[in-house]
Amino acid sequence: MDFSSIMQQAQQMQEKMARIQEDLAKTVITGTAGGGMVEARVTGLGEVISVTLEKQLINPDEAELLQDLITAALNDGLRKARETSKQAMGQLTHGVNIPGLTNLI
Repeated sequence: MDFSSIMQQAQQMQEKMARIQEDLAKTVITGTAGGGMVEARVTGLGEVISVTLEKQLINPDEAELLQDLITAALNDGLRKARETSKQAMGQLTHGVNIPGLTNLI
């Protein structure tokens, strides 16, 4: 294999990675907690888009429970986003774990 071939392959991989990142940025993943009473929407890159709460949860006397449910929903969404990102990058690397590349978020 010559150097120009290696550079061409590296450029193709970089272009594929850019497309995957664009797709992940557009992908919306929903995390939930409390049986769906709290919903967090995140992108495939791990950016939080929104948090939705059922009105019955908004009770000042139960603020701690609400905080826990929001945290759980965010963590669920971010976990799913990491898995989605890992799967997408796995397509690029053909399952080879490349530190820093397969764990973008």
